[in-house]
Amino acid sequence: MIDYDNPQVEAQWFAERRAEIIDYLKAEGIKHGSIGDEPDWYVAPYVSIWPVESLVAPGKIGWWAICGDIPTDYVSSEKAKNPREAMKAIASLWKEAAGYMARGEQHPTFRIGNGEDDAELAPMLASRADTLLEWSANSEFWEEA
Repeated sequence: MIDYDNPQVEAQWFAERRAEIIDYLKAEGIKHGSIGDEPDWYVAPYVSIWPVESLVAPGKIGWWAICGDIPTDYVSSEKAKNPREAMKAIASLWKEAAGYMARGEQHPTFRIGNGEDDAELAPMLASRADTLLEWSANSEFWEEA
């Protein structure tokens, strides 16, 4: 069993997730500033939420990116001011997308996957969305400033 409380294991997990975020944003054509070495919020090895610096407003968060044992995705900081709001926003979109996928329909504004495996992926996406929505609603997971 992997010990994610071990600082070396944790640092490696962070580096791998950070690389995933960078690769994903590049593939999506998102130009951005820096991404820190550690997420703002995480539960290893399941989920991590990363602030992504804006190029338009250096020093400010332009996006929040999420990855782990879930799909990698991002949301504008205009829709989410902190990691908790980012988790809720992304999970809500996933829940909506899973409904479309389960009905064999394409979401009107975005696509998850290539469309060929929608019937198989829809319940998995819905399950992960439900978990993230539960976590975002649970105050025990979040330190409020």
